[in-house]
Amino acid sequence: MHKAVLEGLLFVVGEDGLTIEQLVDVLEINEEEAKCLLMELKKDYESDNRGLRIDFLGNKFKLTTKFEHKNYYQKLIENPETNFLSQAALETLAIIAYNEPITRVQIDEIRGVGTTSIIRKLVAKGFIKESGRSDLPGRPILYETTHEFLDYFCLSSIEDLPKIEDILKEFSDKDEDNNTDLYTSKYTEEES
Repeated sequence: MHKAVLEGLLFVVGEDGLTIEQLVDVLEINEEEAKCLLMELKKDYESDNRGLRIDFLGNKFKLTTKFEHKNYYQKLIENPETNFLSQAALETLAIIAYNEPITRVQIDEIRGVGTTSIIRKLVAKGFIKESGRSDLPGRPILYETTHEFLDYFCLSSIEDLPKIEDILKEFSDKDEDNNTDLYTSKYTEEES
């Protein structure tokens, strides 16, 4: 059971990865058991019929894709039929565009959900890029939009984005127009 939980944990943390210490703490096992568990799962992933593997990167264990499948991932990203932006990706992109440069944690706080995989996709599509490191503890990566982002949305510069105040005013005007009395029905009962 611990191996299945470990697999789920590695998936959930994404590119942040897991340290041995975190694994020991979460699974409530000792360090030797944690290392054995990781090696067992790592060996399972070495099979040719698996698309993922476990790597030790930046002092953390992470689920990654197999390098030998890289061409397929590239085709997926470049395929016009799959090259669309989901609602979550658009929200994340808007947060970055209006707040750049910004860290992933700051984006997560604004959206209220994790954005690790979305950020990875936006970087792969070329809409955002790493633009340095923040001075915050841990020196997290800062993200900003790219020229591809501007081209895709037909903007000459980031200043061409609609102003937040104008968007908020437009929404409040629509709310006033649609404001109806919830207690008064426009329907009446027919008399029999």
